[in-house]
Amino acid sequence: MSFKVAFVGAGSIGFTRGLLRDLLTVLEFSDIEIAFTDISQHNLEMVTELCQRDIRENGLSITIQSTTDRREALQDAKYVICTIRVGGLEAFATDVDIPLKYGVDQCVGDTLSAGGIMYGQRGIAEMLNICRDIREVAAEDVLLLNYSNPMAMLTWACNVYGGVNTVGLCHGVQHGHHQIAEVYGLDKKDVDIICAGINHQTWYIQATHKGEDLTAGLLEAFEKHPEYSRTEKVRIDMLRRFGYYSTESNGHLSEYVPWYRKRPEEIGDWIDLNNWINGETGGYLRVCTEGRNWFETDFPNWMKEEPKRFVPEERSEEHGSYIIEGLETGRVYRGHFNVINNGIIANLPDDAVIEAPGYVDRNGISMPHVGKLPLGPAAVCNVSISVQRLAVEAAIHGDDQLLRQAFLMDPLVGAVCNPPEIWQMVDEMLVAGEAWLPQYGEAITAAKQRLTAGNLIPTREYEGAARLKVKTVEEMQQDRDAATRNAGEADKGKDREKVQH
Repeated sequence: MSFKVAFVGAGSIGFTRGLLRDLLTVLEFSDIEIAFTDISQHNLEMVTELCQRDIRENGLSITIQSTTDRREALQDAKYVICTIRVGGLEAFATDVDIPLKYGVDQCVGDTLSAGGIMYGQRGIAEMLNICRDIREVAAEDVLLLNYSNPMAMLTWACNVYGGVNTVGLCHGVQHGHHQIAEVYGLDKKDVDIICAGINHQTWYIQATHKGEDLTAGLLEAFEKHPEYSRTEKVRIDMLRRFGYYSTESNGHLSEYVPWYRKRPEEIGDWIDLNNWINGETGGYLRVCTEGRNWFETDFPNWMKEEPKRFVPEERSEEHGSYIIEGLETGRVYRGHFNVINNGIIANLPDDAVIEAPGYVDRNGISMPHVGKLPLGPAAVCNVSISVQRLAVEAAIHGDDQLLRQAFLMDPLVGAVCNPPEIWQMVDEMLVAGEAWLPQYGEAITAAKQRLTAGNLIPTREYEGAARLKVKTVEEMQQDRDAATRNAGEADKGKDREKVQH
């Protein structure tokens, strides 16, 4: 088979190398075309060198087309895999640090809450440019597979305003599936699930083993588990109160709802610091910073290590390669995908991006009708969808009034801040993100004037309830294997039992 796959944001070592391995594990794909593009020549060169060595050592003759010219990489591409982070770690730091001044304590800040909303403003502005390039130079039937967060917002914008068929992909459902099997002492392959909702707030509305329902006993099973009873307190509490287990990690989930991070003195009751993903303040920013610093410093050693093997037992659970395999070979694949709802989940809005079960074969991606979510989980999702809709429309039109309303309606921001505080926080975040927010020129000028006029609401230098310092390269060298795993994984919460500090 011969077709072209373009990776946009290919300088992301965690995603790019693993997704390429997954793709080239498919025997029929030994002659496909691969293109890498990134705005960072340095990052692109390192990742390309490493991935080209993997290809060579696995006996394939594919030569990666590596270029900072995005349109050149996208030319005639049938599939585009997007893993961009607009603004990089510099902008990400403002998503965490500025809200902390106002008491908004986030673990991740890339999906909802103040950080996720602003990340969406940057990402949507650039995704529209990417979509324009795809429409103009890629193959006519191109499919965009988006891995970038905020998943729902970016996938929403690409489909509605970008004019490109886009599916959002995440690994959250697979993780929770493993956990449900584990608490019952079962293998994942023996537990069948139906998971539905919105990205990072998807609910396991059905779990069965040999036809027997597992959902009724799930709360007791999690409460008795020696690890999860300690590390998943937010998820267990949501299960207790809403009746269904949710996909996202303890730290992530805690920042999507108003109850677990609004009082600094109580945050410690709901989190666990053995791993960042369990709720550490700014935890994802920390491990991403450590991963990038380690990769850049230790890269020569990466080239001396064993290459990735393109064999089935090494293939990950990321959906992307399986979707392409299904479309190209006709092999049926079942996964969970982020698409425009259009009635798939009956009691969520049709225009929203939902996450639900889907099937892939040569005929395309088919999304079965799920029906109605239970009322409680649907209510949680609908609150988040309202924030997402406001944020998408704000980003598309550069409308800072809608942006401020998205902040107002966000569950955690609204639980912590009053309207004047939110208005000032948005001003600060707009100004901090000026380099990546071209649609907000007038609003940023006005925000600068307000911030320099005086009479500002007092803020505080606040590190958060549970912030840990970024490790130095020297400190990471004490456990090289852990540092390399962190840098090389797309999913930086994969080894959740590993103590980070």
